[in-house]
Amino acid sequence: MDMLVSTQWLADQLGAPDLVILDASSHLPDAGRDPAAEYRTAHIPGALYLDLPNLKDPDSPVPYALPTPAQFAARMGELGISETDRIFIYDDSDVKTSARAWFTARMNGAKHVAILDGGLGKWRAEGRPLESGTDAPRTGSFTPSGGPGDVRSKADILANLDSRAEQLVDARGSARFRGEAPDFRPGVAEGHIPGSANLPFGMVLNKDGTFKDEAGIRAAFADAGIDLDRPVVTTCGGGVTAAVLLFAMELIGKRDTALYDGSWTEWGADPETPKAKGASS
Repeated sequence: MDMLVSTQWLADQLGAPDLVILDASSHLPDAGRDPAAEYRTAHIPGALYLDLPNLKDPDSPVPYALPTPAQFAARMGELGISETDRIFIYDDSDVKTSARAWFTARMNGAKHVAILDGGLGKWRAEGRPLESGTDAPRTGSFTPSGGPGDVRSKADILANLDSRAEQLVDARGSARFRGEAPDFRPGVAEGHIPGSANLPFGMVLNKDGTFKDEAGIRAAFADAGIDLDRPVVTTCGGGVTAAVLLFAMELIGKRDTALYDGSWTEWGADPETPKAKGASS
């Protein structure tokens, strides 16, 4: 199964018995949007609401941490989704949250996971059908298991500062990366992790929110000074847009990648961690 599908392809597949469509929309706190209410107002026919904002491990010291396998399986069970279903994820978010859901699902054992290219915005722009209300979950259960997707901790990133064995790529906007714009989260410093390169996640996307082709993705990483022949760890504000870069690299066949899940929210809130400002260092 392709990991990126077009709106036309999904429209042709609506109603297939093993098809699961998930609305993985989530928004930054300052966006003033309610993804659950927006889902109830309009979503792709048959789509279920993932509730990505609450799909996290509340017991982890890492802010907005990825859910544990048991927590993820519990949510899938509530939705009636099994690990063998064909899962198609979309969002209607400025920060392209479907990539975070894709990363989470794969690493917990979902066998067939894809993202809708262009998300709900493209679907809506093409005049495709929408429905309101909530869709009834199906019957099913999810058995979690290990899958693709490596995660780095703050300790891992600290250990990498000297060796730089893994390149660190920050997906935030350039102003926040350089420390020229304050972080919207209270208690979080400005700047970036020393040694990071900056590749704002939108650089791997076209104007309509679809992903660039292989040449465009490779050019975006090259322009940011990233050597795709070496391992890459992605970071951002809270581990969301970093997943967009991971998905883009997966599209072009790059596998030696990882996510710093705590990202700048964790790093910038720790007064003991080194911080840099200005351009990539």
